Amino acid sequence: MSQSTRTTRGFIQGLALLWGSALIPPASGMDFSLGGFGTLGAARTSDGSAEIVRDLSQPHGVTERWSLDTDSVLGIQANLGFSPELQAVIQAVSRHHYDGTYEPEISWAFLGFTPTPAWTFRAGRLGTEFYMLSDSRLVGYSYTTVRPPVDYYGTLPFNYVDGLDVAAARPLAGGLLKGKLYAGLSREQSPWEDRQFNMSGSLLVGGYLDYLKGPWQVRLGHARVQFDNELPIDDFYSLLPAATANELRVKDHWSHFNSFGIVYDEGPLQTQLMLSKTFAEHATFEDTWAGYFILGYRVQDWTPFVGLSAAKSSPKDLNNPIPGYTDAYQAYFRTDQRTLFLGARWDFRENMALKAQVDIIRGSPDSTFLYRWETSEWDGSMNLFSLSLDFVF
Repeated sequence: MSQSTRTTRGFIQGLALLWGSALIPPASGMDFSLGGFGTLGAARTSDGSAEIVRDLSQPHGVTERWSLDTDSVLGIQANLGFSPELQAVIQAVSRHHYDGTYEPEISWAFLGFTPTPAWTFRAGRLGTEFYMLSDSRLVGYSYTTVRPPVDYYGTLPFNYVDGLDVAAARPLAGGLLKGKLYAGLSREQSPWEDRQFNMSGSLLVGGYLDYLKGPWQVRLGHARVQFDNELPIDDFYSLLPAATANELRVKDHWSHFNSFGIVYDEGPLQTQLMLSKTFAEHATFEDTWAGYFILGYRVQDWTPFVGLSAAKSSPKDLNNPIPGYTDAYQAYFRTDQRTLFLGARWDFRENMALKAQVDIIRGSPDSTFLYRWETSEWDGSMNLFSLSLDFVF
């Protein structure tokens, strides 16, 4: 069976399982609604010496052959209102997982309590909000481009967290000031070559401030992760002196994610500007600056767009380095590239959109963190061609 046949079959099976699991009749007197979203996306590159992934939760990426794996996703969401103040939400998603399957998983499952318009409390499984717009990055219909810029969002393998959050809002200077704090535990895994990095049990905490006024939205955010497990490289650690290995271990150390974003959306004009700085309290994951800018302009049903994204990382100096050995290890986590992307979105009917996009990626040959299975021929540059059909219902 070919890879494309397996992908299509897994995609269809995922949809059937999701739909079947969602058809649970609500009790009488409750407000029940059922909806969903999906993307059928195909992509290929101009270079087979590395596989670019949508984010680090994927085991394989796009090569010179067309693939449906990277961007295709299906989701079902059920909302159950017990009262105007109390509701339950459950969302199940089928997409390309860390283990190469399309096995459906519960991505949202929470109770929300809104005692007043100014306060909201939620508990359960929640979408992560490390960066602005990151909690909806699987809903292709909600954004202009085929996928969120990989240089910016690609380092986030976290899609949900089991925990709680509290949000507050109040009017300010003719606009609305909103804030949120959240905390919880990860239950996900991330591929590590032919092994898995178990992130389950890792503590995620964070918060943000939003200001909305007219067509503008501005966000300042901070999140951090304390990993509960080591990377699956015990054989590597065992070869190092204890002092060196301790500098590289990730368990019980924090990684920090700081971000700033601005969105303008009014009339035909859409713009987004995002910036982030990540740094870790260990010497494995490199400190990284990343950002992107998107400009889109609606012309009836069409929205042509152009954007630029970039990411650049730098390693930490070790107190106990092993020249040539620890350098090579740290280089595995390096990012140094820029991407010019352009394309168009066509909203050809209600709740459905077709998109086409070209990404022109230019980077350093040692920029490998956002790729899988790179070879010695990898020079840091490739072109990525993408088509997608997005829908909501």
